[in-house]
Amino acid sequence: MFKCIEHFKTINHHKKLVMESCFQVGLYRQGLLHDLSKYMPSEFLVGCKYYQGTMSPNNVERKEKGYSAAWLHHKGRNKHHLEYWIDYAIPTEVNGKLEHGGICGMKMPVCYVVEMFIDRMSASKNYQKDNYTDDGPLLYYNKGKGHYILHEDTRALLELLLVMLSLRGEEATFRFIRQRLLKRKVPYEQQKLDRAKNRLLAKGRRRTS
Repeated sequence: MFKCIEHFKTINHHKKLVMESCFQVGLYRQGLLHDLSKYMPSEFLVGCKYYQGTMSPNNVERKEKGYSAAWLHHKGRNKHHLEYWIDYAIPTEVNGKLEHGGICGMKMPVCYVVEMFIDRMSASKNYQKDNYTDDGPLLYYNKGKGHYILHEDTRALLELLLVMLSLRGEEATFRFIRQRLLKRKVPYEQQKLDRAKNRLLAKGRRRTS
C-alpha cells in the first residue's frame, strides 16, 4: 500500500509540474491531458509494484522482465514521447529501384517537442528534488542521446531548448517558447537551430572564461 500511495503522489506531482509549465507557455490542453494514461491499470499497477522513488518504475520492470509492458502501453498513447514518432523511413528511388529505409524518427510537431522538453525538465525536478539545477535535464539527455531515434530537426530543437535552459534559465526559455517558437518565428530546421545553439554555447563559454 505504501508504494501505491508514494507512486500516486509522484505521478501527481509530476503532472502538476508539467501542467504549470505548459500553462506558462500557452499549451493549456496539453497541460491538462499530459500523461493521463499513467492512471490506467496497465500502467498504474506496474508503477505501484516497481516504485523506487529515485527512478522510473518502468526501468525496474525492464530490468526484471527484459521489457516494460507499462512503457510499451504509455509510449503509444502520448505524443510528447519521441518513441511515439518512430516509424519506417519512406522508400527512396536509387538507380531506378526503390530502397526501403529502416526505422527512423519522424519530425515531431513543435508543440509536442515543447511538451517533451517540459516533461524532461519536470522529471528531473521530480527525481532530483533539492539537487535539481537548470543544467540537470541537459546532462541527463547527453548521457543517452546516442541511443535516441530522433528526426534531425526535432533533435536540434530539443537540444536548443535544453541548452537554453541550462544557460539562461527557465524564465528566459519559457519566454522564448511562448513569444517566438510557438508563434512560428523560429525556423524548424536543423542547421539554423544548431547555429542558434552554438551561439548560446559560445556566449556561455565567454561568460565563464
